[in-house]
Amino acid sequence: MSYKYLVIVESPAKAKTIEKYLGRNYKVVASVGHIRDLPKSKMGIDIENNFEPHYINIRGKGPVIKDLKKHAKKAEKVYLAADPDREGEAIAWHLAHILDLDLNDKNRVVFNEITKEAVKQAFKEPRKINIDLVDAQQARRILDRLVGYSISPLLWKKVKKGLSAGRVQSVALKMIIDREEEIRQFKPEEYWSIPGTFLKNKAKFSANFYGVDGKKLKLSNENDVKQVTEKLTGRDYDVVKVTKKERKRNPANPFTTSSLQQEAARKLNFRTRKTMMVAQQLYEGIKLGKGQGTVGLITYMRTDSTRLSDTAKNEAYDFIVETYGQEFFDSKKKPAKKAEGAQDAHEAIRPSSVMRTPESIKEYLDKDQFKLYSLIWSRMVASLMSPAVMDTMRVDLTQNGVIFVANGSKVKFPGFMKVYVEGKDEGKEEKDNILPDLEVGDVVKSVDIEPKQHFTQPPARYSEATLVKTLEEQGVGRPSTYAPTLETIQRRYYVKLNARRFEPTELGEIVNTIMCEYFPQIVDTTFTAGMEKDLDAIAEHKEQWVDVISRFYHPFSKELATAEEKMEKIQIKDEPAGFDCEECGSPMVIKLGKYGKFYACSNFPDCRNTKAIVKKIGVTCPTCKKGDVIEKKTKKNRIFYGCDRYPECEFTSWDKPIGRDCPKCHHYLVQKKVRGGMQIICSNCDYQEDVQK
Repeated sequence: MSYKYLVIVESPAKAKTIEKYLGRNYKVVASVGHIRDLPKSKMGIDIENNFEPHYINIRGKGPVIKDLKKHAKKAEKVYLAADPDREGEAIAWHLAHILDLDLNDKNRVVFNEITKEAVKQAFKEPRKINIDLVDAQQARRILDRLVGYSISPLLWKKVKKGLSAGRVQSVALKMIIDREEEIRQFKPEEYWSIPGTFLKNKAKFSANFYGVDGKKLKLSNENDVKQVTEKLTGRDYDVVKVTKKERKRNPANPFTTSSLQQEAARKLNFRTRKTMMVAQQLYEGIKLGKGQGTVGLITYMRTDSTRLSDTAKNEAYDFIVETYGQEFFDSKKKPAKKAEGAQDAHEAIRPSSVMRTPESIKEYLDKDQFKLYSLIWSRMVASLMSPAVMDTMRVDLTQNGVIFVANGSKVKFPGFMKVYVEGKDEGKEEKDNILPDLEVGDVVKSVDIEPKQHFTQPPARYSEATLVKTLEEQGVGRPSTYAPTLETIQRRYYVKLNARRFEPTELGEIVNTIMCEYFPQIVDTTFTAGMEKDLDAIAEHKEQWVDVISRFYHPFSKELATAEEKMEKIQIKDEPAGFDCEECGSPMVIKLGKYGKFYACSNFPDCRNTKAIVKKIGVTCPTCKKGDVIEKKTKKNRIFYGCDRYPECEFTSWDKPIGRDCPKCHHYLVQKKVRGGMQIICSNCDYQEDVQK
């Protein structure tokens, strides 16, 4: 079939969707991402000549480029419809170079969602390639190349092969190690609480010790508790104060890239990379049956903006009023404040049509697509709904000057909570604590008052969600870079995930020490955040990219020269394993490899015997009663437990055996992670022990 116009996008999935919308005069093809880049084999930047980059065609892209040129020759006009961000602008610029297109021609087409209306409208308003956006992307690429290709060879030479350093990854690694140091230095402090259960008529409720004689009192030790409990002589407590208030709770804004990554981690247990991959599928289009064909279900998923278009708001208004009622729509909602440094070129992440409810298209989505689409849909709808109204109540109870306080709340008007409640970083959702009707002058009875000892806890290690949140708050990197950054520091074995939390490895600590000593600017959060602002300034035509790189490179080259001269070679010593090689009799040692520690023969390379290190948990196998239970990992790094006599004994368990038997059925007990701590449960019956906090 002949065509007049050629449209080039990045992905084949996107190409198929768009071609259906544009009709017979258009042919839509994919570049399959970037077609030109800096060479892998060398720096590729002429530092002496204004940091001029030397781009080459990406290896393996020859057939794609040949096809693009062939298609372009047949077309009257070529449109470049790469993604609507800096990366997409750079792809369009490289395509223009390869196809010899005029940079002054209005051939750049951008759309924020892949729907028929949005795509057709975009082709009515093509523009020139935005060279400022291209320069901003190019500056980032050159900066990252200068850092990576200068420091990484140094690490190879001075520490071990296969290491790398990068602008954002080095800051992320330092954050994880700084947090680990806080945990190591942490000294627990004792404190006590006195929770109580009280009775009004037949209704039980909880209250906590507050203070004595009208003043708040901190309980630091058992003696403090004793002084309070000695004052309590009976079961009757007077209600001396009841404070009732109405509190409004506002909905969260619709998703940006970063907030989507955080919430998908909290609510769906999605890794950052998985979130972006599934979001890409939803954006590029899903087949929704014969009537609708392939439809882009969400707007572009790389955005810093929380803004919604008037069209989206109007459609949401109709949906909310029709589904929930007029009182659930917030007509007074003010636009959210734009975050500092946010690129507000396009909208928040939202469904392309609110009328396309998750349930209405569930049959066309796979499990992960449905989960993420439901999250995006409900967050956007809730963001335009009325605040929730909570009735709160505080009740002060006293006996002999000792004060207990009960706090309760209940939902008076659900508002946006009818659709969506934001997740918490520690995975704990708020629950209502309903109090009975209490009035000043009432007398209530204590049922149970039990002092409890506690110790302060160290700060938690970073999860993917909390690390992404911190990087964004500090202005380090861009949300689109977080997924590859977190992947890189794990792939290099600088950190490992332990119970979904980042824990630095010995190798990570060595690399971080080197970076802090010799390249303090690279790991300085403020400096890295300042670089992001400079890149934004290039995109806004306020800075020249060569000036920004020059300002960075001058001090960096001095740091590099100092490191080359003064950095001593670091020998990562092999630890003795404590047993001999069964093949040659030489001592076995513990080596540090790409994927962690392992046993290897000290007689390498003459003997190449290696063994995985198994971690015993100190429990005898509950099945064979002979072997030891060891910690193992699946290919996806999920921990499980098995017998070290496998395959003779095939015992396995996702939950950790504790070495005791159930008092009811005599099967083995396991430790299971639950909200609030760890619980001991039976592997066979319903027996369980209290949660250990």
